[in-house]
Amino acid sequence: MPDKLEKDKKWKWPAANMREWTQEELSVAARDFSERLLRLRFQYAGGQTDVLTVMRELRKGIARLKTVERERAASAQRQASE
Repeated sequence: MPDKLEKDKKWKWPAANMREWTQEELSVAARDFSERLLRLRFQYAGGQTDVLTVMRELRKGIARLKTVERERAASAQRQASE
């Protein structure tokens, strides 16, 4: 599975690219990244140490997604208060 994940590095995309995604795409990607991270955690617990770098990158990708979502929420709140 790490080989497949290495080929599909959507979580390594810069936040600038993620800002172009719709809210639905962001939530689907966040769910997908979380599921992949969960599977990798089980593999890591089973003794596969080669997945550690992929796990780190997935966590960073999830953080990027959450940052973009928070920016949108803050922007919407600012516009609503004006």
